[in-house]
Amino acid sequence: MNTAAKNNLSKVPEVTLVFWIIKILATTLGETGGDAVSMSMNLGYLVGTAIFTALFLVAVFAQIKAKGFHPFLYWTTIIATTTVGTTLADFADRSLGIGYAGGSSLLLVLLMTSLFVWHRSLGTIAVETIITSKAEMFYWVTIMFSQTLGTALGDWTADTAGLGYDGAAILFTALLGIVVAAYHWTSISRTTLFWVAFILTRPLGAVVGDFLDKPFSSGGLELSRYSASAALLVFIVACIMIFPQRAGKQGAH
Repeated sequence: MNTAAKNNLSKVPEVTLVFWIIKILATTLGETGGDAVSMSMNLGYLVGTAIFTALFLVAVFAQIKAKGFHPFLYWTTIIATTTVGTTLADFADRSLGIGYAGGSSLLLVLLMTSLFVWHRSLGTIAVETIITSKAEMFYWVTIMFSQTLGTALGDWTADTAGLGYDGAAILFTALLGIVVAAYHWTSISRTTLFWVAFILTRPLGAVVGDFLDKPFSSGGLELSRYSASAALLVFIVACIMIFPQRAGKQGAH
């Protein structure tokens, strides 16, 4: 591939069905993995957040320094955002005592602010334009806020709203179905639909993760957080290896 072609490639993958499958698996892993460290290891939300924040910063640094799109590095960074999002949301919602509603509202404001500043700074928030370090910084900060917000939303709908894990999963699956329909049958901005879908996959993964490892008495399957996390990781690796991904082309949408 010549230099001009390389420069026309984003450092994030093409948005395909495989992308969304891995994204949901990664967000589910973020929930079980985050809970494994903060709860099963009894390290608490604050220590868990510190550990995963360090991993997130290392992964983002490596991702930004990379010369092109590398699937395993990209998805490692995504998983890092989901795990830090899990423990950070739990810390804000539970340890700080602001509740799911307060945590979700705060995180929604932070997410919208990130997207607004990104758009004002670079003129676009389209993922196909992630070809500069500045764009990548905005991208990963925005993703971290979206992953954290998704965790809070998942807990809010499953617990406070009383839908339970299965009811919340059905709700977020239905909302994603509406986004898919809008993509195919409306002229709504594809960039807007991408970010809506990206945000909604996080609470879906969160409630599925909780369903896997929470006690029977709470409506879960009470699986080991370690074994559930390991199984999800195996599925993610298998998807990456079986279904090769390509870097998204600039201006693809």
